[in-house]
Amino acid sequence: MTAASTTAGRELTGTVLRLPRRRPDGGVDLVEHAVHARVDWPVPTAPATSRRAFAAAHVVPRTGSETVPGAPADLDWDATLAVRHHLWDLGLGVAEAMDTAQRGMGLDPAATAELVRRSASEARAAGARIVAGAGTDQLPPGRHDLAAVTAAYEEQVARVEASGAQVVLMASRQLAAAATHAEEYQQVYARLLAQAQGPVVLHWLGEVFDPALAGYWGSRDVAEATASFLAVVRENPAKVDGVKVSLLDAEHEKALRRRLPAGVRLYTGDDFNYPDLVLGDGEFHSDALLGIFAAIAPAASAALQALDAGDVAAYRAALDPTVALARHVFAAPTPHYKAGIAFLSWLDGRQPGFQMVAGLHSARSAVHQAETFRLADEAGVLADPELAARRLRAYLAVHGFDA
Repeated sequence: MTAASTTAGRELTGTVLRLPRRRPDGGVDLVEHAVHARVDWPVPTAPATSRRAFAAAHVVPRTGSETVPGAPADLDWDATLAVRHHLWDLGLGVAEAMDTAQRGMGLDPAATAELVRRSASEARAAGARIVAGAGTDQLPPGRHDLAAVTAAYEEQVARVEASGAQVVLMASRQLAAAATHAEEYQQVYARLLAQAQGPVVLHWLGEVFDPALAGYWGSRDVAEATASFLAVVRENPAKVDGVKVSLLDAEHEKALRRRLPAGVRLYTGDDFNYPDLVLGDGEFHSDALLGIFAAIAPAASAALQALDAGDVAAYRAALDPTVALARHVFAAPTPHYKAGIAFLSWLDGRQPGFQMVAGLHSARSAVHQAETFRLADEAGVLADPELAARRLRAYLAVHGFDA
């Protein structure tokens, strides 16, 4: 099946599962679901040219490691790097060491540094595109002054630059706690941009993804925060490749991209409205840096190929059916969307077990994950639906459901 074909009306495998479904009263029913045959998405020979797209990738813990809260991350490097090669093979760039990789939620600073080093080395060997997050999460608990926060940023920026990856200046919990007004944010970012070796990506992660980032850029009023954010970009346009905005507010994003200096990209982080934002309005469009692209990589790749060919219908046919899955995976509490990304990776056979560092594979219920499977099957993004069905059946049995 090509990207020009809709995923509707696909053949069935003959496998039928009984999936738990939540009732409005809180109870659970078992509902039959007929599993669809796989979609043979086209594989590109090169990255898309009409849009720049990065998938934010998750990490895979080593089988048998202590995946408990507070334990250092012990990664399965082969599986973790294989996930990145899967994305590169589909023509997507990789956004490394971002919140999808559990920054601030189990991925400790030592593991982060090694992850960036290894992934950047693999990207260089593959001739693939990679960006990597630089933050301040190596600072110990407690409040820090702006000088300490700036120094922590500088340390991580230098490490990412040394790896060969492009820098993403991540939103910092420590800066959010230390800065008292917009000018202090602007002071820190101006220093970092002045020192950067090349254009970076500025990351504005909203409090829906991380409550500790409430009031970032100096105000909880979005209009005031946007003015502060734009002041940083406009003062340093040559050092800003683009901005990644993750506020889940499509209208705000559309207005913001019209206000950016010429040549500065807007990388959407809106995992609810990405098909419209990436397509654009004929004058402005968003590029992509999305966690959901890791889960729907074959469809995202096919959609971008179609857009390169000017086939908007095929773009829509590939991408629109994935939106219901994305909205479910990123449903509140949104910070735990990573459990959906890792679950789909396991269903696809890309990791030996459904585990996450810090034990966060338990952050979503079995009922939620059964719906994740159903929506992924409907969207045609399961690499091997029969394998996924077998794994889901075993998973549900452990959780007390006879699928």
